[in-house]
Amino acid sequence: MNPNWEESLNHFERIIDSGTESMRIKAVIKLSKLSNQAPEYILSQTIPILSNLIADDSSHNSSPLQGLVIHCLKCIARQGDDGRLATEIGQSGALCSILRFLPQSNASVQKICLKCIWCLVNLCNENRLIVAMNGGLEIIVNMLSSSMDGVRRYLLEILSALSLVRVVRRGLVSLGGLRFLVEAARVGNMLSRERACQAIGLLGITRRVRRMLVDLGVIDVLMELLRVGDGALKVVAGNTLGMILANIDYIDLVAQSGAIPLFAELIQGSESVGQEIAEDAFCLLAVGEANAVVIAEHLVRILREGNAESKAAAANVFWDLSGYKHTVPVIRNSGAIPLLVELLSSQSSEVRETVSGAIAQLSYSQADREALNESGAVPLLLDLLHDDSEELKDNAAEALINFFDDPLQHETISQVVDHPSFRSMQNRLGRIRGASDNQTVSSMRQMNINQAEPTRD
Repeated sequence: MNPNWEESLNHFERIIDSGTESMRIKAVIKLSKLSNQAPEYILSQTIPILSNLIADDSSHNSSPLQGLVIHCLKCIARQGDDGRLATEIGQSGALCSILRFLPQSNASVQKICLKCIWCLVNLCNENRLIVAMNGGLEIIVNMLSSSMDGVRRYLLEILSALSLVRVVRRGLVSLGGLRFLVEAARVGNMLSRERACQAIGLLGITRRVRRMLVDLGVIDVLMELLRVGDGALKVVAGNTLGMILANIDYIDLVAQSGAIPLFAELIQGSESVGQEIAEDAFCLLAVGEANAVVIAEHLVRILREGNAESKAAAANVFWDLSGYKHTVPVIRNSGAIPLLVELLSSQSSEVRETVSGAIAQLSYSQADREALNESGAVPLLLDLLHDDSEELKDNAAEALINFFDDPLQHETISQVVDHPSFRSMQNRLGRIRGASDNQTVSSMRQMNINQAEPTRD
């Protein structure tokens, strides 16, 4: 049967306005049951009526109607599109009333309140700010401090939603609530854990808070999220772990926790952002030579077995690592050079560009030039001078110039010295080196002047 919704709404209004407590209770229960059938515009008109019912502080401690009204608001909030009804509930003042009602309620009603708040802050961003600006953070932190086992998961998931608000993140530190945010990243549904992880990353930018988070065991939590999370959560966890790595004191701690294989998985994932995060993390982890060896082993495996995107990402890491003095022999000993040379012939332009960049950087080392030459790099680099990609031509020319400057390879490369790309790169590198030499001379001259100046008391 299709009820006359307008008539039903009018009947509901009359009962709430002049009916007995028992009649009101029955009307609210019936509205809760019908909320998934009633049109959105009808439900919208019931919100101010329900909001008024819980706005009267004088009845908060005695009326059984309060819990039923709050449950009804939760049912209504879940209906409609795009959280519009949840937004209306927040704007009606009902959310503020629920917050005032929450601390003084008994256990069963507290659970109803928390379920409603959970629903409202998950469906509407504006409701998070309403909670934050009306003492909601303090209430949630105090309840978490009191254990609250039966509703703890609701509290943690509310906290993770609130933590996306800047003022909440600031308040968490001063209230001593960071431990609860770390806990929220450890338990709950994946969306809630992702939000908590994101907030941890934003909070951990400062050194003091980063240290507090590490002391609270955040590294183990992030490692678990990297292992069990879905694609989006792994990206957020990897990014937050990268923030921890910004402090050199934690590099070994993160490596020992097993992060390197998980970042290698991220490089092989489908998320380009995840690949970039893993590349940055590897560059930080490789500060330790032992870490660099393990990283190189994983990258070599990816160069052999990965798809084009992951091979390009792995080559990009080798490109970055070849700029570290202590990792150059690590790359050579890993067996990466023959694979990089082979990939110069890849069908993927992205792979060829990143591989050629890594080879150009490696070519500054004499030992690596020998390994590159033995792997057949020079003929392939000569061919790349005729490629359509300017980046490829520049990378090839840079590598060939280093071969040309090497007496052992000079004659082989002499055939291309007049090639436009070779000549252009040679001039460019000449200007860079000249500027660098001038800067060094200027610095030395300034040092001598300073040393020559008399010391003043």
